Amino acid sequence: RLEMEHVISKKLQLKRKAEYLKSDLMRQFEGQVSDFMDSLIEESASLEPAPVPAVFSPPLSDKERSKLHFRPPHGQGKLFVSRRSLLELFEVNHIRTIYHMFIALLILFILSTLVVDFIDEGRLVLDFGLLVYAFGQFPLVVCTWICMFLSVLLVPYSLFHLWAQSQSHSHPGMYSLLFGSVFLLYQALGLGFLPTYMAVTNSVPPASCFIIILEQVRLMMKAHSFVRENVPRVQTWAKDKTPGPVVPQVSQYLYFLFAPTLIYRDKYPNPVIRWGYVATKLLQVLGCLFYAYYVFVRLCIPQFHSIGLQLFDLRAMVLCVFNSILPVLVLFLGFFAFLHCWLNAFAEMLCFADRMFYKDWWNSTSFANYYRTWNVVVHDWLYYYVYRDFLWISQKRFRPAAMLFVFTVSAVVHEYILAVCFGFFYPVLFCLFMCFGMFNFILHDQRKGPIWNIIMWTSLFLGQGVIICLYSQEWYAQRYCPLKELSLNNLFK
Repeated sequence: RLEMEHVISKKLQLKRKAEYLKSDLMRQFEGQVSDFMDSLIEESASLEPAPVPAVFSPPLSDKERSKLHFRPPHGQGKLFVSRRSLLELFEVNHIRTIYHMFIALLILFILSTLVVDFIDEGRLVLDFGLLVYAFGQFPLVVCTWICMFLSVLLVPYSLFHLWAQSQSHSHPGMYSLLFGSVFLLYQALGLGFLPTYMAVTNSVPPASCFIIILEQVRLMMKAHSFVRENVPRVQTWAKDKTPGPVVPQVSQYLYFLFAPTLIYRDKYPNPVIRWGYVATKLLQVLGCLFYAYYVFVRLCIPQFHSIGLQLFDLRAMVLCVFNSILPVLVLFLGFFAFLHCWLNAFAEMLCFADRMFYKDWWNSTSFANYYRTWNVVVHDWLYYYVYRDFLWISQKRFRPAAMLFVFTVSAVVHEYILAVCFGFFYPVLFCLFMCFGMFNFILHDQRKGPIWNIIMWTSLFLGQGVIICLYSQEWYAQRYCPLKELSLNNLFK
């Protein structure tokens, strides 16, 4: 018996040691694979592609070699490579369990709504009045989008084509000033003012207004990228006097307008289309829409609907903020629905292989890393066309000013979108963005301990609670206490 007990204890010790070695090995393996993939991507960005050995083929010309790159013709820009989105890890059973937990929570939301309606009404009430209201005037939204898209398809490309032809004439600087002024005027009035005026004057509901304004901002950024990436190419052609200007084809520009990126290239890496994958992603977008609906119906509307009938003091304010933390689910739903499902669906339909629309922002230990990894699509545009161009103009002398300028542009655009879509100016997001966000961003990015990830998540939850609380209060205040006299002074007060 003693020998058996000794053997059993020995086996238990070996088992514990094996489990420890397994976990330690997995941690080391994960770190080494991550480092290896990062170094491989960086190395591939600096290597010349060689599809056929030089022994068996003549040397490639510069023009032929440039076709093998997915980078801009005027220097080191963003390099597009074939890669998958990080949340494709849902194919792993352990990670997929998190996805199943969110689906279970959605089922509980639906059941709670149905049970409460059955108890109150004595029957099942399938009322989606909030969705119908939020997406109201949808035909007007479609017409507005078609007008915006056709104008972006025709005006910037036509202006750029005419400008490129004028560079072979005398006085190219005068033509550049003329066409540049017309392009900026179109961006400001044709694409900037008119859609906003239409949305405001027709009192378009919030969700429909978000579609118009977000598409307006997206198309403006794409038009800027197309011009910014191709102007140096034409200037190089005009300087070297090579035959024929290098103007992209209309089909390339049209593809870019639909592609899930804000950085223009003539070509992108292409996979094959999986229509089952597309259908799955679009169904997940629809599921997230209903998920957000139930979050608002069960968590937001009951809390804020009667806020104007209650005494509001500091205690009510603190409770309101903390009670608004749970609806932070809307943040995850927006991220998963748009940055993962929607963009991956369009990338699949358009054979767009670079799916790095976001990085592992959930592992961030600082807001500096969070801002860089949350939305890679917008971050790339801000980095290449705002931050780097600011440094180029200032000859790399004002890096803090460039960083501040990027933050200001981003904060102003975010606040502009919310102000137009909600119908009131209430710069909560702008203040949080510029004050707390900027302060956290300028801190060094070397804090890697788990405690900093906890602090980041706590700050993120608290900030989302403040945003949801204050904007919801203001939304109902605008309806309970409408302005008696509509003036600029009263609007800001």
